[in-house]
Amino acid sequence: METIRPLLLEQFAALDELLAGLTDDEWKTPTSLPGWTIKDITAHLIGTESMLSDIDAPRVEADVGSFPHVHNDIAAFNELWVESLRPVPGAEVLSHYREIIARRTDELDAMTQADFEKESDTPVGPAPYGRFMRIRVFDCWLHELDICDALGSTGSEGGPRAELASREVFGAVPFIVGKRGKAPEGARITIELSGPLARTIHVEVHGRASEVPELSQPATSTIAMDSSLFVRLAGGRERAADRLDEISFGGDSEVGRRIVDNLAFTI
Repeated sequence: METIRPLLLEQFAALDELLAGLTDDEWKTPTSLPGWTIKDITAHLIGTESMLSDIDAPRVEADVGSFPHVHNDIAAFNELWVESLRPVPGAEVLSHYREIIARRTDELDAMTQADFEKESDTPVGPAPYGRFMRIRVFDCWLHELDICDALGSTGSEGGPRAELASREVFGAVPFIVGKRGKAPEGARITIELSGPLARTIHVEVHGRASEVPELSQPATSTIAMDSSLFVRLAGGRERAADRLDEISFGGDSEVGRRIVDNLAFTI
């Protein structure tokens, strides 16, 4: 709790600072998320924090499940808030954001470590409430990057918030390599990331893919890229096919390419 709560509140504040400087036209800027503008992303953030405060989703006339970018129940739920706030001016949406964040801040400040350890329904299934709050850091941080990318500015690519948020990405690497990338039995994969979240990730496949501190033998496939690109590929914001000139492969490049083509794992 002492790590996650302050960084989540800091992330809320970083988003507020980013949104506070928007012009009326900038609120309408399309983002990399299909069908969503910057204002729509903000509405989504309002919706999730409202749900965590036990505020019911609004009723809308539109059949949100039929929207072409809605592919599951969670996306349909998100769209209720987005659709309800689409007619609302950006400055008013920001006021709604500030109201729910003030309420959530009070709720989080009142929580104890025991509250953070209680089992909760989360996007990854039953888990401690604190894990859900770590996922909130990830979601809000990724949306900060979405907004900055849409505006052509730079977000919080590194630092404590990014390090905490990116655990959701890096923790999924064995699943991505084994299940989505279908690395074969005996494969030894090294992913070398440069940039603000630089690190070296080793994965070996023995029945299942597992991250290891060091490979038992030389890598069968290597992948290298900037961590900023890796995060966007994992978040489904970019396609590897469009950024191949920024990715280096070694060894069995067919396996490496299959992994980067299937990095996206977010809902």
